[in-house]
Amino acid sequence: MTWNEMQPLLYDNTLDTLFMVWWSTFYAVLIGVPAGVLLHLTDRGAILQNVVVNKVLGAVVNVGRSFPFLILIVVLIPFTRLVVGVSIGPTGAVVPLAIAAIPFFARLVEAALREVDHGLVEAAQAMGGGTWTIVFKVLLPQALPALVAAVTTTVIQLIGYSAIAGAVGGGGLGNLAYTYGYQQYETSLMITTVVELIVLVTLVQLLGDLIVRRLARRGTRASSLRVGLRRTRTEEPAVVTEAA
Repeated sequence: MTWNEMQPLLYDNTLDTLFMVWWSTFYAVLIGVPAGVLLHLTDRGAILQNVVVNKVLGAVVNVGRSFPFLILIVVLIPFTRLVVGVSIGPTGAVVPLAIAAIPFFARLVEAALREVDHGLVEAAQAMGGGTWTIVFKVLLPQALPALVAAVTTTVIQLIGYSAIAGAVGGGGLGNLAYTYGYQQYETSLMITTVVELIVLVTLVQLLGDLIVRRLARRGTRASSLRVGLRRTRTEEPAVVTEAA
């Protein structure tokens, strides 16, 4: 197969891969962030400690993470058809990709929040901050670099999953490599597809690392809360003791 013949195939299937990865990442973040926050808040010693909720949600997440992706695609075929009307193609692949990514990302979110200095949470509580304030003003901002790194890891994982989905009718670069590279022995196309996947993963990793470094340089680690706490303490009226 010549380069001119490969170009339209590579272009169309690259767009399909980007479509699958984009939308599955979107849903993974949309659902995975609340799930990860809830896992953290309901853990032992956390502000909303609830062992039952934590164990149940943790079990659901663990079950979701334990499924091999290829089996998950097959198991979800009826559900995928119910949700999007099809079970194959890029649109049909988004559903199992998102469901595979949500528990994976939720655990990464939980781990990122666990690294936030607990003293900041205590400082916010001392200033009268409620649960929502602590989540949106302390936990998420302070964990932002780690959360961006988690998104980067999830996107890279989804690129690999999308190739598996493509091999079973999901479209994208995986489908191209399987249909032409494996079944029709187009070695040059197979190699080109593999190289393109490597380039995609590398670009995502470089972009994610760049964003994480910039966020870290901005000093998202706690300065605003500590300054606010110092101001609160400074504004407290001094107690004057008079000598007898």
